[in-house]
Amino acid sequence: MEVIQAPLKMQQRAEGWRRKGKVIAFVPTMGYFHEGHLSLMREGRRKGDILVVSIFVNPTQFAPGEDFERYPRDMERDLKMAEGVGADVVFAPEREDMYPPGFQTFVEVQEVTQHLCGLFRPGHFRGVTTVVAKLFNIVKPHIALFGQKDYQQLVTIRRMVKDLNMDVEIVGMPTVREEDGLAASSRNIYLSPQERERALSLYRSLLWAQEAFSRGERSGRRLMEGVREILQREGIREIDYVKVCDLETLEDIEGEIEGGALVALAAKVGKARLIDNIILKEGEVGKDHA
Repeated sequence: MEVIQAPLKMQQRAEGWRRKGKVIAFVPTMGYFHEGHLSLMREGRRKGDILVVSIFVNPTQFAPGEDFERYPRDMERDLKMAEGVGADVVFAPEREDMYPPGFQTFVEVQEVTQHLCGLFRPGHFRGVTTVVAKLFNIVKPHIALFGQKDYQQLVTIRRMVKDLNMDVEIVGMPTVREEDGLAASSRNIYLSPQERERALSLYRSLLWAQEAFSRGERSGRRLMEGVREILQREGIREIDYVKVCDLETLEDIEGEIEGGALVALAAKVGKARLIDNIILKEGEVGKDHA
């Protein structure tokens, strides 16, 4: 496995593979890998001839006061894990490689970013789309893989690719959960044992919504109220949002759900801001979807 830092060198490698007709699969990450990341890499290994994984903690998607400085990092561990699943290259640029002095160009997706986390993290998705657009230009992938846990990010990237005619297929992968049901996240490391137990209520509340939907409940408002009530009853005090929304536009659904919907939530547990979601679809009970 090769580790590349310089964007130009990465571009040259990618151009060489493309000339040889190789399919490049790409998994962009901020590192500190967990099973969710590894599942994306394994699927990328299956779909592509070449698997590239990037590790870059992107400063432009963190607002002032967020956890950029303390975001977990362990490059040596990540490199071993990436090699273990068969990555061909890890692209690990430095900050100045991605944002040179005088940097002033950004990519912004407007409407789908105005919901859910976009309401609580100003500028976050502008940072995400900008760095992903740059990574696509550097790695030149045919396929890029993203997890459903960050559902708004997945929808936003798909919108950017469609709107800007980018020649890359976006593959969404189901949320990976730990044995107790907590959605895999690098930020889970922030949780104390007591906080982790409390955090399990996030998934339990989503399962309640799924069960209620399977029994015929179609009111978005009643599902939202039920999820919020469970969270509050189980000690989750700092809730950013609980929403039932359209699967493509992410607009709120408070009335009748037709066909399907996303139930999404974000809450603070200790120092960790956690997000989770579940997709409701007619006739598909007990599944996470991408």
